[in-house]
Amino acid sequence: MTQGASRTPGRRTVLGAAVLGTAAIGVGGATAARADERHDGHGPAAYRQLPVPTVIAHRGASGYRPEHTIGAYQLALDMGAHVIEQDLVPTKDGHLVCRHENDITGTTNVADHPEFASRKTTKSVDGVSLTGWFTEDFTLAELKTLRAKERIPGTRQENTLYDGRWAVPTFEEVLRWAEKEGRRRGRPVWLHAETKHPTYFRSIGLGLEERLAKLLRRYGRHRANSPQFLQSFEPTSMRRMAGLVDTPRVVLLWTPDDRPWDFRESGDPRTVADLVKPAGLKWIASFAQGIGPLADLVIPKDANGRLTQPTTLVRDAHARGLILHPYTLRNENSFLPADFRRGTDPNAYGDAFGAFQAYLATGVDGIFTDNPDTGLLAAADFRG
Repeated sequence: MTQGASRTPGRRTVLGAAVLGTAAIGVGGATAARADERHDGHGPAAYRQLPVPTVIAHRGASGYRPEHTIGAYQLALDMGAHVIEQDLVPTKDGHLVCRHENDITGTTNVADHPEFASRKTTKSVDGVSLTGWFTEDFTLAELKTLRAKERIPGTRQENTLYDGRWAVPTFEEVLRWAEKEGRRRGRPVWLHAETKHPTYFRSIGLGLEERLAKLLRRYGRHRANSPQFLQSFEPTSMRRMAGLVDTPRVVLLWTPDDRPWDFRESGDPRTVADLVKPAGLKWIASFAQGIGPLADLVIPKDANGRLTQPTTLVRDAHARGLILHPYTLRNENSFLPADFRRGTDPNAYGDAFGAFQAYLATGVDGIFTDNPDTGLLAAADFRG
């Protein structure tokens, strides 16, 4: 891909965002920079309420607590994360719950429940054969008898301390939590909700979008200026949401050779490599306000896992009015580009601050991270 220029230095404007132990900037915050200094007109007007770079807590503070639990969301908010992410999948009786995948084998203690042993099954989800337990085979009442646990205990052994502490939350419970915390803090709590496997769920009579839109309307997050993002790896899910609510929408992008599952099902031949070209970005901008690219789409790695030169994606997306929220930065060596690994222990922390600076220097508008405190300090360093 063609090498590209980064955004202008003006994006380093001091924004007054709070870091560690203080509240993040809210709507109308006295220390917020002017919108035209901060976003140059990119993205929805609601987004201009947020600091740049925006720190998005990936599945909550999942570097420190089991992901997609109220504990992970609360810690992320207490750390000062600007936006907190939820992944949404349905139960058998149509409730939306927060899990990274509908396969809950690795994120709950379901295997310890003999009454659910017969629910273990093999399914094909988006062309991948999986054996385990799945949310769509449980009612909400049944799912609530389970407890959440750390997904990658070998990497994050400290997180296992919290195994069993929290149940699987519904998205409605998260919305209520956000309302309560918003009142307590005197500012809205921003959320970033993803529809997971929407084509698959629609095929089994559990369409996500209408259920999600109903909840967004119920809690006043259906407007263009709502403190809420929506996202999906399936572009047509965001097109569908555009017809249901005005909430800002983001299309997630995987590797260049990936073909979104909805495209496979409909016969659309385009891949992510096509979608990151100007024509593809123009198409996305017709129904969405941003993209969430894999970080490698912003700065590719060489054969040794080291960063090379940035692509033109930031420039090209901004030219079409789209914001960029790449994913995902984590502190552990095993997740960092080779340039920023330190020592030989894959589970030890590397130079995460150095990695953040490399990506932020491209001019992205925000970034997903499992470690919101690290991201906030890196963003403050970048702005400083």
